[in-house]
Amino acid sequence: MPGFERFGEEERKEVNEVLETGILMRYGFDGARKGIWKAKELEAAISDKLNVKYVQLTSSGTAALTTAMAALGIGAGDEVIMPCFTFVASFEAVLSAGATPVLVDIDESLTLDPAAVKAAITPHTKAIMPVHMCGAMADLDALQDICRENDLILLEDACQAIGGSYKGKYLGTIGDAGTFSFDFVKTVTCAEGGAVLTNNESVFIKSDGFSDHGHDHLGADRGADLHPFLGYNFRISELHAAVGLAQWRKLDTFLEIQRNTKKKLKASLQDIPQVSFRKIHDEAGDSATFLEIFLPDQTTAAKAAAAMKASGLPSFYYFDNNWHYFRKWDHFKNGIALSPFAPALRDYLRQYEDKTFPVSDAIINRCICMLINLNWSEEDIADKAYKLKAAIQSAI
Repeated sequence: MPGFERFGEEERKEVNEVLETGILMRYGFDGARKGIWKAKELEAAISDKLNVKYVQLTSSGTAALTTAMAALGIGAGDEVIMPCFTFVASFEAVLSAGATPVLVDIDESLTLDPAAVKAAITPHTKAIMPVHMCGAMADLDALQDICRENDLILLEDACQAIGGSYKGKYLGTIGDAGTFSFDFVKTVTCAEGGAVLTNNESVFIKSDGFSDHGHDHLGADRGADLHPFLGYNFRISELHAAVGLAQWRKLDTFLEIQRNTKKKLKASLQDIPQVSFRKIHDEAGDSATFLEIFLPDQTTAAKAAAAMKASGLPSFYYFDNNWHYFRKWDHFKNGIALSPFAPALRDYLRQYEDKTFPVSDAIINRCICMLINLNWSEEDIADKAYKLKAAIQSAI
């Protein structure tokens, strides 16, 4: 899955072009940079590939989410419905916007359960934020319908699903805005970076300014810019964008490798009746970063996960994971922060101290996710498939 597995001369060439100019910042210094604008070039490449009108690069996926929320007008008093299975950055971004994260159950797609979303809507709900976890999509038809019926914003957290699609449209380009992460372990990496994607010009203009201290970027030079609103420093550097540009050109190759490998690993388990697989709302659009395996119960899944780890297979048992599932988010549950929350938000968050998600528990505790490596040879894939099957059978 991680693009860093395929670093090569292409990345070095793009980075060296930046180093030769000495201009590492994405804005300004027009003459000295000698026509080298890696961030602009990457934004244009993403826009062209994904058929989305506007792309704004940021310093991280978390910064992209925070920027998108600001551009969409999400803030204090607004509730954002999101899944209880995601990376911690999803709720961190909601909190950084001053908004209220409303966590709800997932279904066997490992993404938002539309019925749970409907049940969570209140007069304070402003947005629904599906997270396309582990490379595959949420039920976007159902979620779009809910947004239309209730006049809500749809913000796609597509940070883990770069290159994935849904019914012919790329993930991150379907909602009012979408976000990518280009951190070190994403399908395409900048080492650190992110992007806001949108077809709404106003959202783009606001994202462009918000991620750079409110600069309107309309002046003849940077010092002549005006500041129509407050912003922050969520800029990407030219060095990071240079890495990402080389990586982006390899995206189709990465996706082809992942899909081929996942197909073979999945086939190795087809004759085990106790095994089932994640529900994928559009199989053709799965970016195939992971193979997700369901076993009959928690005990069997935990045993299989241990056996896979012992065999050296790259796998995640998210039920016991600190970063991706609500069960272990003690810092969130207990509201442990370095600065105080606004009183109303603090009071709302107290419900999570003893909240549980039994429906999601019953899904996650039966699920094992196996990471797919871009550098496995055909022999490696056959070996991994053999070890995977043996580990699963040993647990049943």
